[in-house]
Amino acid sequence: MRKIFAVASIILLSSSGLTAQIDPYNLQADKTSALFTTYAAPAIRSNYKTDQAYKMMWYDMNRGVDFISEEAGNICLAFRMNDEYRDKLRQYYTEPVVTVSSSDMVRLFYYPFKNIKTEIYFVVYSSGWAIYNVTMTNEGTGNEIVDVYPYLYSPEKPLKQVVYKSGSSSYTCLINKERDSWMKEHDIPVTENLASVFSISSKPSSWSALSERLTKKLIDSLDLPESYAGDKIEVLAFRKRIKLKKNETYSFRIIRGLEDAKEEIPRLLKISSSLYNINLKDIIRDGKIAYNQIPGCRLPSQDEHLLYLSAFNLLRQCMMPPEGKCSYNYYVFSREPKWGWGYGGQVFHESLSMLAYMYMDPASAINSQRVFMERQLENGYINYRTGPYLDETIETNGQLTTSAPWFSFENLEIYKRTKDKQFLKEAFDSGGKLYRFFINNRDSDHDGLCEWGGNAELESVRDARVAVWDKVGSPVNFESLDLNCILVNEARSLSVMARESSNSDEFIFFTNEVQRLIKLINSTFWDDSTGFYYNVDKVDHDFNFKRTGDLKIKEITGFLPLWAGIAGKEQAKRLMDHLKNKDEFWRKYGMPTLSADHEYYNPMGYWNGPVWIQWNYLVFRGMLDYGYYADAKQLAENIFTNMIYMLQTDHNFWEFYSPDDHQAGWNKTYIWAGIIARMMIDVGTMNL
Repeated sequence: MRKIFAVASIILLSSSGLTAQIDPYNLQADKTSALFTTYAAPAIRSNYKTDQAYKMMWYDMNRGVDFISEEAGNICLAFRMNDEYRDKLRQYYTEPVVTVSSSDMVRLFYYPFKNIKTEIYFVVYSSGWAIYNVTMTNEGTGNEIVDVYPYLYSPEKPLKQVVYKSGSSSYTCLINKERDSWMKEHDIPVTENLASVFSISSKPSSWSALSERLTKKLIDSLDLPESYAGDKIEVLAFRKRIKLKKNETYSFRIIRGLEDAKEEIPRLLKISSSLYNINLKDIIRDGKIAYNQIPGCRLPSQDEHLLYLSAFNLLRQCMMPPEGKCSYNYYVFSREPKWGWGYGGQVFHESLSMLAYMYMDPASAINSQRVFMERQLENGYINYRTGPYLDETIETNGQLTTSAPWFSFENLEIYKRTKDKQFLKEAFDSGGKLYRFFINNRDSDHDGLCEWGGNAELESVRDARVAVWDKVGSPVNFESLDLNCILVNEARSLSVMARESSNSDEFIFFTNEVQRLIKLINSTFWDDSTGFYYNVDKVDHDFNFKRTGDLKIKEITGFLPLWAGIAGKEQAKRLMDHLKNKDEFWRKYGMPTLSADHEYYNPMGYWNGPVWIQWNYLVFRGMLDYGYYADAKQLAENIFTNMIYMLQTDHNFWEFYSPDDHQAGWNKTYIWAGIIARMMIDVGTMNL
């Protein structure tokens, strides 16, 4: 097999690196490029209940170029020439090269056989419908005959009630998805019974549906692990013999549709037929409008530019239109795969991703924050998770659970970008109410410092494998370092909003709150003997709970006083000594959530070691604020390196990354990894 070596190109060179406007429509990327290749419909054509996205498999030598999903089957293409079947990359004459990759579409080409160029456009047109456009060109000097087999392969969810409609070259069938336990528990209304259409655009007489016997032969030829038998049907396939003269081109379009099974089949066939004529240039034109908003970014390598592009692709595809209880657009954590709690609704900590997305679509970033505001109670409370069909409050010990209040901080960042005065007013009113909710409801001993409440581990964000929670005690027992640091930045953000709004009384109130909390935090949580900030026992404000000094566990929360502007100059220096210590936090690929010298440290645990991108971003911002520019740049580059490696390897974004090795976990295609784009913007803007 001959391989085309192609490096993704986004070109404009400067003496200090690559600077370019992002252009997902002008690439040359191969399987080793740092490109995210999951695709979902744009928000304007998306809906929650039947939503389906696809991941492109184009790097596994034992597979072809397949568009796969965990719940709805895979769309695949096989070829035969001179009695030789080819459906795997190791069999192709050349491997794929991607020339377009946005949030909802990809274009690529490859040669399954010598001289047979095959160009693919795959577009997730809407939540229910995908377009797979194929153009084959004979670049040889003689005539060629190629058999083509588009097929739908669904080994995990067998297809039911399969019918072939010869008049429209379409298969129709039923396919069942299954909500996971979290979705069932929270009554998330994802449609489970779906009608599916798999159709071909060419004249009906020019394509044939494979009989059971021929499908079995195809399956055997392609080494698929299951067969076509009885009511357990895993493969639906078409066949076409294409005769190509020299320089001749043949095109066809595959349509895959998924709708609620209650829909009438004739209507689905009509939709399928209408998509044969959709002009792909119009889809590209509309996409370019969105991508043209993203600022050019000065970065030293092509793969960093692809990481930058990929982050915006991830963010854009997680956005959904107004629906259900959401009067505004909102986001989900992932659309493929679709994991339950990530499909329920927004949470403040995931909304940190809007600090990046606001550069692409500021109006959508604003509106996703309004989703929280419209659900806010009179006492200022905002639910833990807020979605189109969910208000998750998680009552615990008589308290409703909210989430770590990175709310006014986010709103102020968005306002700085947009200068939207109406949003400023809404954000100030809502943020002020939420701030007062915390100081009125999370200070049980009335000492001026707050603790996590409700389901405290969930409210704190760090909800599993936290060294302090697991080794010492529940967060309800401690004055919370991280919550009070976050509240400092909330109060500071609200004071800026008050000043912008010429509200002198509120400006004075929130400015005083900042100073009050800074004084309390430094006198309560700082340990001069070790030069670090820790939680303290709520009863007597020391570092002892069950035994002497057991709260002196160095976690990433100890660096939040840098982000919140709390640490003094000498305190910042001592924190940086810990941060730059290779045995503690200065690891190869970013800052772990727990010091590496602790016995509970696990680089692929959960909150006891891995690199969580959004927390690293907060510390990175603090480093910049205190003038540690070179260190901040190095931290960012360390993180970029591992994210790029994972994109080169599996073309996914992940929930977290190992600080020590090229690994990532637990959940893939995770929205908040997209905040890496903001880190890249900050590095470029400050010309670090």
